[in-house]
Amino acid sequence: MTEPPGRRERKKAATRQKIADTALRLFLERGYDAVGIRDVAAESDVAVTTVFSHFASKEALVFERDQDFERRLTRAVTDRPPREPLIPALHREVQALVRHCTAEGSAPVRRMIEGSPALRKYEESMSLRHAQALAAALAADPHLSRSATACQATARFTIDAYALACQADDPEATTDEVFRMIKAAWEATAP
Repeated sequence: MTEPPGRRERKKAATRQKIADTALRLFLERGYDAVGIRDVAAESDVAVTTVFSHFASKEALVFERDQDFERRLTRAVTDRPPREPLIPALHREVQALVRHCTAEGSAPVRRMIEGSPALRKYEESMSLRHAQALAAALAADPHLSRSATACQATARFTIDAYALACQADDPEATTDEVFRMIKAAWEATAP
């Protein structure tokens, strides 16, 4: 059983969220390039060092749920019931993540990311890191018995399914279509 977070952890989480929310609001109001870390710190009523203690870079402020995203994907592998097939578990988790990225109000953030070379580059490196973490989780599962190549390819396809769906006119149908291909490829790699 997990202990509820203590007062200090709750305060840290609240400060982190306040900084992220403030940064996003400023980025959307003024434009990503027009806002600096000092602006975010001043508007959040914290020191610049406090911003950097919570976020490694300005880009990380936009992708503040990055670690949660990665954790959710790897847990779809590691926390699924023993006999549950892998691909449906990944499909469900990606579908939930896609619903978040396509929720009402997300379009301005997506446009901001698409309009910024720095944010697009950060998103690309983040996707590669997520794929590596997911591939490691797949390879570590003794019940899956797939080659490193199959694990890496499945992880990359899973991350790409998310990216394609977030930009599609029909995100759910896109996710379903890509996961039919992922399932066929995964089954083709069975020993």
